[in-house]
Amino acid sequence: MLQSKKRTWFIIDENKIVKNYHTMKEHLGNTKVMAVVKADAYHHGDVEVSRLLEAEGCDFFAVSSIDEAVRLRQHQIKGNILILGFTPSEHFHYLHEMKLTQCVFSTEFANELQDYAKMHDVIIDVHIKVDTGMGRIGFPCLDDNYHIEEVKQVYNLDHLQVRGVFSHFSVADSFDHEDDEAYTFHQIELYERVLQDLALANLPVAIKHIQNSYGAINYPDLPYDYARVGILLLGNTSDDHQALKVPCQLEPVLTWKAQISCVKDVPAHTYIGYGRNYQTRKPTRVATVACGYADGLNRNASHKGLEVLVQGKRCPIIGNICMDQFMIDATNVDVHCEDVVTIVGKDGDDMIKIDELSRAANTINNESFTMLTSRVPKFYIKKD
Repeated sequence: MLQSKKRTWFIIDENKIVKNYHTMKEHLGNTKVMAVVKADAYHHGDVEVSRLLEAEGCDFFAVSSIDEAVRLRQHQIKGNILILGFTPSEHFHYLHEMKLTQCVFSTEFANELQDYAKMHDVIIDVHIKVDTGMGRIGFPCLDDNYHIEEVKQVYNLDHLQVRGVFSHFSVADSFDHEDDEAYTFHQIELYERVLQDLALANLPVAIKHIQNSYGAINYPDLPYDYARVGILLLGNTSDDHQALKVPCQLEPVLTWKAQISCVKDVPAHTYIGYGRNYQTRKPTRVATVACGYADGLNRNASHKGLEVLVQGKRCPIIGNICMDQFMIDATNVDVHCEDVVTIVGKDGDDMIKIDELSRAANTINNESFTMLTSRVPKFYIKKD
C-alpha cells in the first residue's frame, strides 16, 4: 500500500492507547486487563496495539479466530493468547505449535480437540466457556438448563489442559433498567455456582473471567482474575449516550482525515449525488471529499445530518455517500482543493466523535470501527 496522506487516512495516537490501558488497570484494581484485539484491534492495528500493551505489562490477549492468533505470534507477541471462537480442525496444529489457548464451548468440540491432541500426543491449553445467559456459544449453565456435568467431563480429557473457565455478560451496558441489572447479577450468580461446583469436585479453575468492556467499566469490583477489555482501550464505548455506572476518563485514539478533491459553486435546485435524493435550496459551494463507503464511511449515514470538520467548522454531508467519495455543503467555509477534512477527530475547538457516525448509521461504534477498510493507511504517532 502506498503510505500517503493524500486521499484519506487514519492517525492513531499510541500515547492514548497506553494511557487508556493504565486507566483501565487502575479502574479494575486487582483484576488484570486481558486486551481484546480481535478484528485488527477494532481496525486500530492488532499487532501495533498488542506490542504497545505488552511493553506496558499486558500479559494476556484475546482474539476471535486462529488466523488472528497466528498473526500475533508471527509478529513476536509473547503473551498468552486466547481464541474466543471456533477453530477448524485443520488448524488445530497451530494451537500447540504456537502455544495458543483455545476456548472450548461444547462437548462435541472438546471431544474433537481431544481426539486430535491424543492422536498427535500433545497437550492443548483450553479455557472452558459457560453460557450464563448470552445464548451464544458455551456449555449451558442456566437455572433450568444446567450442564455442569458436561463441563466436568472436559477435565477428564487427558490431552486438554484446563487453564480457565469464563462466561460473557449480555446486558452489562444497561443498568438503568432494573430487569437488565438484575439479569447481570444473576449471570454472576450462575457463574459463581459453576465455580463452586467445580471446587466441590476438586477441579481446578485457574483463571476466571466474565467481564467484557461494559462489565469492566460498570462492574469493576468483581473478584476475578481478568476482565476482557476491547473498545475501551481505544478510548470509546459502544455508544456515548449510554450512561456509565462507574465513569472513567478515556481518550479516543483514532482520527480520520480525508482531502477535498473538487470544489464547485452550483445554483439552487441542483441535484447532488446518486438517486437525486438531495437538491440544493440556494446557491451552494459543494466540495467533494475523496473518501466513501469502500473506506468504511457507512452509506446508511447519508441524509442523517452527519457533519465533518473543515478548518474547524462543521459542514453537513449532502447527497448519498458514494463508494469512493462524498459531498459536503461548504458554503460557509473558504475551502479549496486538497484542504483536509476531519471525519472523526478534533479540528480547532470542535470534535467529531465516532458516535456521531454510528448514530447516523443506526449502529454502534464497534461496528463502525470494524467497517473501516484496509485500503486506508494507518499512521501511528507518539508525542513526547
